[in-house]
Amino acid sequence: MSHDARLAELKIVLPEALAPVANYVPYQISGNLLYVSGQISNGPDGLIRGKLGADMDVAAGAQAARACGLALLAQARAALGSLDRVARVVKLTGFVNSTPDFGDQPEVVNGCSDLMVEVFGDAGRHARAAVSAPALPRGVALEIEAIFEVA
Repeated sequence: MSHDARLAELKIVLPEALAPVANYVPYQISGNLLYVSGQISNGPDGLIRGKLGADMDVAAGAQAARACGLALLAQARAALGSLDRVARVVKLTGFVNSTPDFGDQPEVVNGCSDLMVEVFGDAGRHARAAVSAPALPRGVALEIEAIFEVA
């Protein structure tokens, strides 16, 4: 089954690929790799703001990470024309806006990782970093960037 068909089967509708808000490009292709710039947690009602360990729990953080994942897929589709050109998800790097004592960054970023496996199957399994950040742009809960291998 194609990746685009898998999205439809899962009833996942990707958001519009947003334009950058600063001096960078949303994605870059080099050789057979697609680098997607960090996508911040943004949902249908706007930015998903919060700090894990203060005013946001792990479940809400995982949902914010999933929103980042949807934005990453939207950028990948904008770059490639179709997600069917994605051969595999190579790596995700997740930045979690969290308090110094919060230690569940991996569980939070799983919201994005689980989405990649849901959509791409084994090709969605990836290397990953999930790190704490004392603050993120616009007060969002998460920012996640991705590297995809292109077929």
